[in-house]
Amino acid sequence: MGSFSIWHWLIVLLVVVLIFGTKKLRNIGEDLGGAVRGFKEGMKGEEEAPKPQAPKIIEGEVKEKNH
Repeated sequence: MGSFSIWHWLIVLLVVVLIFGTKKLRNIGEDLGGAVRGFKEGMKGEEEAPKPQAPKIIEGEVKEKNH
């Protein structure tokens, strides 16, 4: 079957643009870009998440509550 030449890919691109239109393709690109950006931020946030610290002891008096 072999690989396609540049002319094959240009014809496929032209057909896709004619079927979907440029506005719909732009919206799909923006949605895909936003998803990738969100995924990257999520992965970055996971790596930079602070490690749990040891519990702190707070000293003070306990007063009884009268009911």
